[in-house]
Amino acid sequence: MTGLVKRYAGRAVVDGLSLRVEPGTVLALLGPNGAGKTTTVEICEGFRTPDEGTVRVLGRDPRDPALRPRVGVMPQTAGAYPGLRCGELLRLVAAFSAHPLDPAMLLDRLGLREVERTAFRRLSGGQQQRLSLALAVVGRPELVFLDEPTAGLDPAARHATWDLVRALRADGATVVLTTHLMDEAERLADEVVIVDGGRVVAAGTVDALTRTGAVGQLRFRATAGLDLDQLLTALPEQCTAKESPAGAYLVEGHIDPQVLAAVTAWTAEQGAMATDLKVERKTLEDVFLDLTGRELR
Repeated sequence: MTGLVKRYAGRAVVDGLSLRVEPGTVLALLGPNGAGKTTTVEICEGFRTPDEGTVRVLGRDPRDPALRPRVGVMPQTAGAYPGLRCGELLRLVAAFSAHPLDPAMLLDRLGLREVERTAFRRLSGGQQQRLSLALAVVGRPELVFLDEPTAGLDPAARHATWDLVRALRADGATVVLTTHLMDEAERLADEVVIVDGGRVVAAGTVDALTRTGAVGQLRFRATAGLDLDQLLTALPEQCTAKESPAGAYLVEGHIDPQVLAAVTAWTAEQGAMATDLKVERKTLEDVFLDLTGRELR
């Protein structure tokens, strides 16, 4: 998409947003509440029309009926035929696809086997959420939109969802997900896009986004009283080193693999071993807060 704009009551909730998702990857769309994430996804799903900009999904207009068998959608709010049983509903949707996934496999994988004969309206919120995910992927879509896929799920169900997303990617599917969970984005995403005020404020891999915010500190423990002058000789000029308290060492500067190697070689030369090595760097949540000034939740 390029230059996407969507206004409500004259206010742009999406304001010139541009992004591209590479085939066979997982993209996590992050942003504070009201940043325009869901509106952007709903435009890509064909549920809303843009006011300005160009949007193409698998090379087509998002509203093109030809996309329906190729795209899976899991909205924030689960919706289905309330009277149909869980297994019936999943098999019904599977029947619309030429080469569906095995509904029984999905029921087992997402922990829904015990409620297979339970009507949708009688499922718990978490069960409806998991069934909504199953309905989105049962048709083997090329592209899947997942809006808050693990919201309200317990840890076991969340990990089962993550495993399914990884399996989709391994099968060549492209996944776009919005999430409020930093560990979810860190574990699943090939690329992260952070939006605020309807605009992209940062994009890249988790490693690239957090590397730019590295604190530049290496902490480790070793025998007290080692010769720091010898360590400083082995380190790059911009690095400093100190011991405080006894046996606790701190190296500050640009921490890279060469610095780590210098520290371990230095301790080995003095007959000691560096333990509890910890490179302190910003997390994805730290980067998010730096960019938006707000908590994600």
